[in-house]
Amino acid sequence: MADVEQGSAVPSGSAGVGSFVSTAEGTALAYGSLVLMALLPIFFGALRSVGCCKSKNSSDMPETITSRDAARFPIIASCTLFGLYLFFKIFSEEYINLLLSVYFFVLGILALSHTMSPFMNRIFPTSLPNKQYQLLFTQGSGENKEEIVNYEFDTKDLVCLGISSVVGVWYLLKKHWIANNVFGLAFALNGVELLHLNNVSTGCILLGGLFVYDVFWVFGTNVMVTVAKSFEAPIKLVFPRDLLERGLEASNFAMLGLGDIVIPGIFIALLLRFDVSLKKNTQTYFCTSFLAYIFGLGLTMFVMHTFKHAQPALLYLVPACIGFPVIMALVKGELTEMFR
Repeated sequence: MADVEQGSAVPSGSAGVGSFVSTAEGTALAYGSLVLMALLPIFFGALRSVGCCKSKNSSDMPETITSRDAARFPIIASCTLFGLYLFFKIFSEEYINLLLSVYFFVLGILALSHTMSPFMNRIFPTSLPNKQYQLLFTQGSGENKEEIVNYEFDTKDLVCLGISSVVGVWYLLKKHWIANNVFGLAFALNGVELLHLNNVSTGCILLGGLFVYDVFWVFGTNVMVTVAKSFEAPIKLVFPRDLLERGLEASNFAMLGLGDIVIPGIFIALLLRFDVSLKKNTQTYFCTSFLAYIFGLGLTMFVMHTFKHAQPALLYLVPACIGFPVIMALVKGELTEMFR
């Protein structure tokens, strides 16, 4: 179904249709599962982004996207996408995917460990000792000594790292779709949590630019779809449409790129933080944008399934995620405050 691709630096994507699935039940199950998987990282990532702003831990501090970053992002994304397209045309797909697998193996373990950390803090037995550790690398000596790496962690973090490593090895050896989704969900949740827009105007610039980017690379060329089909990495969520017939060994996948989750997700998370800043104990704009995302994603799937052609999901998600909250702000008389 949906499909993105750009590598580690670019999170935007498109939706695409693979081979036809005869059973309506299998198709409905696949699309419904993808919608649910897309909503989970947005919902929990947005909630965690609020706490992330209040965190005093430097390792949890978010990366703020400015208007200049937002304006340059579609250009960087296009260069990265086209570069990957050329790589797949020139070099062997097998060797490229081998290198990317190792790269995302490491990133996936770290992302999953960070995702699991809050849950581990709640379920870790109090009877077990939680020892503190510090990884410190320095350069030079005496007064000229400089810290290169100073990372503090504890026993809970080691447990998270161990569990994540098991998933990583499973993904590296089997490339199973469930392992892919575990890593993909971790990437998406971390993206929504840690990538912060500095204001609504910046969000509109980012979403607007990627709207044009997505439409061009899907409808204007075959680059997006080609790279997405060639790229073996957990940068998309997949769910088999033939699961009911073949079980866990199913292979006819519907796909949703992480860019179609993270890009609208960071805008929805911004609106949740705006709700919090209003101090009215309501989540009006978060709920509005969240429902708008569901509407936009559902419309993407409907059009894609009807026309049996790859669709740029942001074509439907961007107008919905921006338009619905703006209309709500107009109705409530808070449009100026929103954009301020």
